[in-house]
Amino acid sequence: MVRLTRVQQQERTRASVLVAARDEFTEHGYASAKVDRIAGRAELTRGAVYSNFPSKRALYLAVLTDLVESGPTAEAPGDVLGAFARVWLERLPLVGDSAAAGRLQLRSLDGVLDDHGRTVLAQVARLEALLLGLALESPGDRRVRLASLVLTLLDGAGHSAEIAPGAGDPFDVALACEQLAGIDLADTWAPPHLQFVKPAVSCAEAFEPPGDLVDQISGAPADLGADGVIVVLGAGRLGAAEEAVRTAGPGEQVTVVVVASDPAETSALVRLRVADLTGCLRRVCTLPLLRLVLDDRAVVAAALGVADPGDETEAAVRVRGGVIVARAAGRGAGHAAAVAR
Repeated sequence: MVRLTRVQQQERTRASVLVAARDEFTEHGYASAKVDRIAGRAELTRGAVYSNFPSKRALYLAVLTDLVESGPTAEAPGDVLGAFARVWLERLPLVGDSAAAGRLQLRSLDGVLDDHGRTVLAQVARLEALLLGLALESPGDRRVRLASLVLTLLDGAGHSAEIAPGAGDPFDVALACEQLAGIDLADTWAPPHLQFVKPAVSCAEAFEPPGDLVDQISGAPADLGADGVIVVLGAGRLGAAEEAVRTAGPGEQVTVVVVASDPAETSALVRLRVADLTGCLRRVCTLPLLRLVLDDRAVVAAALGVADPGDETEAAVRVRGGVIVARAAGRGAGHAAAVAR
């Protein structure tokens, strides 16, 4: 018979309590969860629970930490959404936090943006839904509407927490996000305007991409000289990124290059939101293959021959063997370049 040391026994007890607490919080939420029931689930005494965790709040936070540190293991859409929501909800302020500290922790933009900033934020929201949707999808299965619905729910939870910290239960919100994966939203991709888009123009132009480019989604270097489609989108046209993604061939690299009329503020807004979302995704699942480059100084746009880039810019090229072989501009440019195989 193997005898456990005191430390080993304590670690085993702690692990049992965490498993039982996760089930309890998932089923009843934080407010209605009972330490006595957690002890019963773990087949331990109430004293054993409190010997490892001084309070229900400490136990709740330990469960959240355990979920975060367990790493990206979710695969099914419901599991991904549940895990993503739990990570996202870590930012919710607690009762007793100051209003200013709570807003900062929530990354709140309330009262910060002007009319132009709100317009850009609407486009960034479409890009966020695309990124989360791609992480949920299997071949032939679009999940962007589902992703948008989940992000709306989480944004609402954040707004409620900003007004009244502690009013909602994060476990209930996470469970709701998980269950949303079972809703049939009849999500399809068939924009009627794409059939009227002007075809890309064939060409053979040498391309020397700028160095030191970073993919904002993965954080890895972005080599724009590799084969694939590069779409240059103004901050007011980010929703068009999906046009290139859906038209490109299976496994083909699509890179979105974002340009803005006001890099100091507009690019910062895009960077903030993308980094926030992908930071959560990175902890729960595999990141989508789409690449995103912020072209604050318009050096990529210049290398691609895109003149006077601004918030309404929409242009695209197809690169093959280090050469630009097709070029498109105007509405639907990403689709036109991607279909020009």
